[in-house]
Amino acid sequence: MAQTNVNIRMDKQLKEQFDKFCSDIGMSMTTAFCVFAKKAVREQKIPFEITAEDPFYSTANIERLKKAIQDVENGKVTVHDIVEVEDE
Repeated sequence: MAQTNVNIRMDKQLKEQFDKFCSDIGMSMTTAFCVFAKKAVREQKIPFEITAEDPFYSTANIERLKKAIQDVENGKVTVHDIVEVEDE
């Protein structure tokens, strides 16, 4: 199979983070992008969900917030005092 080059522009910090991630899981960035491309072609879709939804308003977080409100209303919380300490 003939090989070709693909140039991708991305934020420098994102590239460094992705490179470290790939290294941590034992693959190169090239391998990771090839895995993504093969899966996308095979499934004829992006192989993960893409959403612009703010995670704060996600169903899971809304349910968590509702439970936290219930816990407060039912007295199932621990109150902590905040103590400010000045640097000397």
